[in-house]
Amino acid sequence: MRTNPQVTKEPKPPFKERRQSSPGLEHKMKIKPQWQAPLYRSANKLENKKALITGGDSGIGRAVAVLYAREGADVAIVYTAKERKDAEITKHLVEMYNRHCILIEGDLSREVFCKKAVNTAFKELGGLDILVSNAAHQLRKDSLEEVTTKEWDLTFKVNIYAYFHLTKAALKYLKPGSAIIVTSSQTAAMGPHDLPDYSATKGAINTFTKSLAQSLIKKGIRVNAVAPGPVWTPLNPADQGAKKEKIQTFGKKQPIQRPAQPEELAPLYVFLVSDADSSYITGTVIPVTGGLPIN
Repeated sequence: MRTNPQVTKEPKPPFKERRQSSPGLEHKMKIKPQWQAPLYRSANKLENKKALITGGDSGIGRAVAVLYAREGADVAIVYTAKERKDAEITKHLVEMYNRHCILIEGDLSREVFCKKAVNTAFKELGGLDILVSNAAHQLRKDSLEEVTTKEWDLTFKVNIYAYFHLTKAALKYLKPGSAIIVTSSQTAAMGPHDLPDYSATKGAINTFTKSLAQSLIKKGIRVNAVAPGPVWTPLNPADQGAKKEKIQTFGKKQPIQRPAQPEELAPLYVFLVSDADSSYITGTVIPVTGGLPIN
């Protein structure tokens, strides 16, 4: 029996989604992000690997955590106190596949916590093979004058500083064959007017990824970035700078006329850490934009 292909079956706007305060919570969303990936077939590609995923409570992070578990990995997920319920749901989902999941609660804008998160993951998982720097902060503004120094600093600390601190702390644990992935964005190439700080951090992420890959290749550690277009996650209804119309029509401007679902991104995060699939790929920024051509 022929099924509806995934490229056409995922939800399209308009979305009747409620606005949330920051950070967004997946369990409060009216239209839930799709993380199940029912068409995906696992093959033990990450058997007994140990992965740390920031922002693993919801959205892309949750979808990645579940697929990693399906591929045989144990995972540690980082989240904030307000996201605890979502994190507990993700932990339950991972454990359904008989894999270990630990929860690490804290503030990624603090260097000391980034170090603690890495050390805790290594100790409690019994190793560390994969680092996924995925958590992000985003708040749209109509003009640059509205971006405060405090907001600018927070966006950089969560989006790019944390990537730096996490990676630096993880290097003493990562072995040849280990991999690092960071979530970038199409905004790095497009520079939307209402996301000057967010898009600037994503540009920094891309360049840092390329530089880091050059410095770690001799150690057998690969580093890559995934640059999605709009993805349906709690980040969207929680962006207080986004107008109601922006939330309801989110993703409609992409050629595919909809946002990606987390389940459409997660297989790439498996591919990029699988030595069997991507051993020759490092220092790349891979766009996943629903047909929008970007450099």
